[in-house]
Amino acid sequence: MQAVKTQAAKRTLGQLIRRLLLLDLFKGLMVTFKYNARALYEPRDGGNPNQAIYTEQYPLEPARVSERFRGAPRLNLDPENGTTLCIACDLCALVCPVDCIEVGSLRREVRDGEKVNKKKVLTTFIFDTSRCMFCNLCVEACPTDCLELTQSFELAVYHRAGFRWDREMLEKGINYVRYAK
Repeated sequence: MQAVKTQAAKRTLGQLIRRLLLLDLFKGLMVTFKYNARALYEPRDGGNPNQAIYTEQYPLEPARVSERFRGAPRLNLDPENGTTLCIACDLCALVCPVDCIEVGSLRREVRDGEKVNKKKVLTTFIFDTSRCMFCNLCVEACPTDCLELTQSFELAVYHRAGFRWDREMLEKGINYVRYAK
């Protein structure tokens, strides 16, 4: 009881008035109103410039990611004939520190004029996105630039099996759910 009385006795008249008139509360509210008023008249980058919202409306507006962001993997196809650029060299799987890439291949005989050569042909390509740490080592090791980490970041799935992307999914890309009003 002695300590409470001594603190109350030390309060000055100015502190008591400040406390009775709730000046600190109004000071905090002024900061909030100042930021809300700025949101009403300042122009926005992207989105609707006439709308007075200063937060990012993610599902309605696409999120901006940095230029160097590494997200969902993709297997690029040859733009001329639509075949895969992957030569099944297995370098991406060898360099991967978490072993999230599995490359399957077959040796087939390919005729080049009169000459018959054996060539490695890609059969399966599995990329486990749940284990990937997006270090980009696989992309740097690829001699044909067929593997790429895109800027897509929506990798959430309902089942664990959905994290394992097969060759078809990597070549066609994933179907994103587009949200609309």
